[in-house]
Formats: sequence, structure tokens, C-alpha cells
Amino acid sequence: MASIAREKNGTRRILFVAPDGERRQFRLGKVSQRTAEGMKCRVEQLLESLNFKRPMEPNLAQWVMDLEPPMAKKLARVGLIPDPEPKPSATLNAFIEGYISRRNDVSPHTRRIWRQTLRLLSGHFGADKPLGDITRGDAADWRLSLVAAKMADASVRKHCGFAKHFFAQAVDRELVAVNPFAKLVSAPVGNAARQYFVTREETAKILDAAPDAEWRLIIAMSRYGGLRCPSEHLALAWADVDWERNRITVRSPKTARHAGHESRIVPLFPELRPYLEAVFDAAAPGSEFVIERYRDPNANLRTQLERIIRRAGLKPWPRITHNLRASRATELAADYPAHVAAAWLGHSTLVAQKHYWTVTDGDFERAIQSGAESGARSAQNAAQRACAPNRNESNEQSATVCVVSTSAKFCDTPLTGAKKMAEVHGNRTHLRRA
Repeated sequence: MASIAREKNGTRRILFVAPDGERRQFRLGKVSQRTAEGMKCRVEQLLESLNFKRPMEPNLAQWVMDLEPPMAKKLARVGLIPDPEPKPSATLNAFIEGYISRRNDVSPHTRRIWRQTLRLLSGHFGADKPLGDITRGDAADWRLSLVAAKMADASVRKHCGFAKHFFAQAVDRELVAVNPFAKLVSAPVGNAARQYFVTREETAKILDAAPDAEWRLIIAMSRYGGLRCPSEHLALAWADVDWERNRITVRSPKTARHAGHESRIVPLFPELRPYLEAVFDAAAPGSEFVIERYRDPNANLRTQLERIIRRAGLKPWPRITHNLRASRATELAADYPAHVAAAWLGHSTLVAQKHYWTVTDGDFERAIQSGAESGARSAQNAAQRACAPNRNESNEQSATVCVVSTSAKFCDTPLTGAKKMAEVHGNRTHLRRA
């Protein structure tokens, strides 16, 4: 039989007599009476199995197998169960590759990027490095190796974030006690040096250089629709286009695993409509997808787009497709509330601020024009105030002088007992008594 003892500080322990007649105990910590009763029952079942030298019942054996390591060690120390077998040490490449392969809920693009991080880890530590042998210092050295390789700060942060994620999974599976990558800086940041606003004039040149209607639509959907290229372009079906209401349902493989973000509805913008109509008119009867000719997964749309940009007489900019989308995000944010612009492009306003919105030459031109108009209004208001009579003075002492321009125009208000004249000389007005 076993019993429960309660300490003054609220903790509980289990006491029992072992098969050899020795009194033993182990602590449960601060648990409820119900939990303690459940453990007491299990201890009595274990004692029965030991006393009668018979195997555990299947449900009891499964309970022992499912014990958390700390509790299993406590029971083993008091002789109730055998010492738990140490789990085989997981190796770096085997664990991470297995994890990536199991994650069928993410897009193929995400898995490709994760494998890039895996290659960087395996190249530095070795594919067969035991996870538990990697220390915080080793993780910091790995990050420094990325910096030494002249990797962009945003890329370093991205790979550190993925490494942190992989080892967090290892901690959850109790393969390692701590995450050695936990303290590495991984918060994503924007890189202003790689931002580029693609003007409408540049877009027109690129569209003219495109080889066919589908390529023109791919470019227009990126620049004027704000779609992610190529995933959202290739997912777009004709059934997603509502010609009557001027709306498009955009299905996003990137955000599909997040509830409520499987798709979004965007306007069929006037700049986009003619290119969509051209492809629709040329589509074969029964076509399902909008983009049909470039669906080969081995087709590198980015490389082909770079050739089109050069053919248009332009120099390719960094992050070609991202900056086409970012240019549209910037335009929409200037014309619509931030939450509306962000919803149409399928990201948060915080992400848009960090990675999409840019300051354009048009912003400076509007500021200058606005400043000039504001200055003209201020000058006009000042002139009007100068013409208004001062109500705090008596009629004998007040006079109104109105300077209309730098010409010799003036107005004279005659007052009882006084005569005042405004003489205009250049930009100055002299007031004298008659």
C-alpha cells in the first residue's frame, strides 16, 4: 500500500514500502489531491507487479512509457520502474531534414528556404553533429561565419530565425534541454538599400518589351495588382475573376496555413483589366488557370523577367518581383487608408512599413507643390487681414490700408476728422497723416 503526505508548504509526496521491506518516498511537488491520488494508485499497481513478479498490465506499461523524464527518473530512483533508456542522440541533418519533410502544411518555397538554412548548419557543424553537442557559443560562432561570408544582415537574421525554430522543435521533443540559438538576433528588418520604386514609365517600357500577352499580364499583376510572383499568379483561376463586380479572389499559398488568410479579394484595378482581358480573349475554351504557358515548376520566371527588363533598356533592380509588388503597395498606401492597402496586398501594416512602403520622387514633388500653394494662401490671408478694420481702436484713430500687389494700387478709407493716405513704393507701404 502507498500513502500521501502533505507538507506545510503545500507540496505532496508518496510514501510506500518497497518489496525489500524498506520504506521509501518521492516528492510530487505542489499538485492537487486528485493528482496525488492518481499517482498513489499507479504506485500501488507497480508494487503489485513487483511483489508478485509479473509483467505490468498493458495500460500500466503504456503509462510508464509516456512518463515525463523527470518523473520517470524519480520512480526509477526508488526502484518502482527500471532506469529509463537514454534516447538515441539525434543528429543535425537527420533531425532537421525529417522535420522539414513532415511539414506538408507549408509551401514548397518555404521548405526550399528551410533547406538552405540546413545546408548552412550542416556545412558549419557537420551533418552528423549530435544536436546536444551544439552550445550557445557554437551558435554564436555560426552566426559570425554568416557575417564573415558577406551575407546581408536581413539574410543572416532570417537563417538565425530558422535555426532557432528548428532547435525549439528539438526542445519540444526533449531531444535537447536548451535551445542554443535562442538568443541570436533574428527579428526581420527592412533593407532600404535593396528597395526600389518601379515607376509607371518604367513599367510601360517593360510591358512593351514583353514577348506575349501572358508575360504582360504577369508583369501587370505584379506591378498593378500587387500579387506575389509566381505563387499567386499561378494559383489564379478564371473562376476567381468577377468581371461584373470588378473583383479578383487571390489565393495565397504563402499564407494558406494561417486561418482566414487562405485568400483575399482585391479590386480589378483599371490598370490591370486590359491585360487580363487580352489573355481571357486568347484563352482556349475550358481553360482553368489564367497563366497557362509558364506553369512548369522548373521555369525560372525571375530570370526571364530580368531579360525582359534589359530588353526594355533598363537595369534590373534588386529583388525584382518583390519591388514590383512593393511599388504597388506604396501607391495604394498613398491613396487609401493603411489597413485597406495592406488588406488588398495580403500583409499587415507593420510588415508593409518594414518591407514595402518607400518614399518616392512623387512624394517630394507633392510636398513642394503643397508648400507653394500653402505659401500663396498665407500671403493672401495676410493681405486680407491687413484690409480688415481694427475694431479695438476708435474710428478717429483707425485706418485701413489695403495693398493688393506691388503695383501702386491702394484703398483709402476716409474717417471723420482725419485723412490718411497709403502710398505704395515697391514692397513697402508708408502711412502718413494729411
